[in-house]
Amino acid sequence: MPTPTVLQLQLGKELKRLREARGWTLAEAVEVLGNKDTKLSRLENGQSSVRTLDIRVLYETLGATKEETAWALETAKHCNQRGRWSGYRSIYGKFFRMAVDLEEDASIINHYQSEMIPGLLQTEAYIRAVFSASGPQLTDQTLEMALKARTERQQVLTKLDAPQIGFVMSESAVLRMVGDETVMRDQLRYVAEVAELPNVHLQVLPFKARTYPPGCLFPFTMFRIPSPGKSGPLEYVYLEDYDDGRYRDDHESVETYSNLWQRFVGAALDPVQSRELLLRLADSY
Repeated sequence: MPTPTVLQLQLGKELKRLREARGWTLAEAVEVLGNKDTKLSRLENGQSSVRTLDIRVLYETLGATKEETAWALETAKHCNQRGRWSGYRSIYGKFFRMAVDLEEDASIINHYQSEMIPGLLQTEAYIRAVFSASGPQLTDQTLEMALKARTERQQVLTKLDAPQIGFVMSESAVLRMVGDETVMRDQLRYVAEVAELPNVHLQVLPFKARTYPPGCLFPFTMFRIPSPGKSGPLEYVYLEDYDDGRYRDDHESVETYSNLWQRFVGAALDPVQSRELLLRLADSY
């Protein structure tokens, strides 16, 4: 069963498809359905909890088939799961929680990182070094929660239905010293090991790349999540700042970052060269 976040997004996308197939603008739908403008908009964007009664009325009024309505009602039952972000998972900032859910249900993940080893590839020692650098206010309990949460996320690499995952890392990310020489040596060897997984495609963008893709200073992640409805898969770009994250799913943004990703892949060392570089750097420590 997909996460509640993804179910809500799938439901909202199907609702928007039905409205547009009917030829209604959002304002026209609100007038006919007697729903508040902001509520319907939030439902379509997957930003609001849903009631099965609302879904039944919306789908039947929009002319959905019995099968479509049945799927929507069943999906709505599982959208409001509580307690997912309690316990050690509460370590995640609210802005990042949607990314964790998208990651869990994605069939394709493409991640570009400019300055750090991506979280999905970090060893425990590297994680400890990263969090320890945050200062003395970090408690042992917080660190252990962070380790448990990160370890749980990393299961996406090897789970039964593991997604295809592409990593492109700037050479800065593999040269940036985190912790000591032992931490870096083990970390780079581990990345080289993960790079051999059949569902992982890992490349390093060298300083001496012949082409210089724009945007190489800004990390981003792209998610593609299958959807059982007629509106097609969910596609999101996640952009993270120091204390916030943004999600884009409009066609223009997805296409822009897809093109940028292809430029990174084209400019980076191939997977074999990238792995050899990682092992050489590991041996240098």
